[in-house]
Amino acid sequence: MKSTICEADFVATEWSTIEEKKKFLRQFEKFVRSGYKETAFPKWFYQRLSMMFGFIAHYNQRGFYDKKFSECEARKQFKRDILAWPCYGDPAYVYSDVERLIQKRMRNRTMEKHHVEN
Repeated sequence: MKSTICEADFVATEWSTIEEKKKFLRQFEKFVRSGYKETAFPKWFYQRLSMMFGFIAHYNQRGFYDKKFSECEARKQFKRDILAWPCYGDPAYVYSDVERLIQKRMRNRTMEKHHVEN
């Protein structure tokens, strides 16, 4: 099920346009639907994701990917971390609007092509 992305769900920041936030959300959904394939994890996406949901960037993109997505249990923990995050901050300054929307879609399971992992 492909979900609709509404412009009204986003607030532009001084550093990111609404279109950039929508692009990130589309890539996040693509990444999840791919089964967390590394080919769906480009550098620009890693750079933004590593600053969201309380994540910290590891030494580099490879380290972050290995820690969060290389094993089934790590992917489950990644989802738990996202769902537990309180989405701090004003969306005019941070991606909290995108974080909330990702949480909502993960809870509704609209991102996953199969309902296999909890």
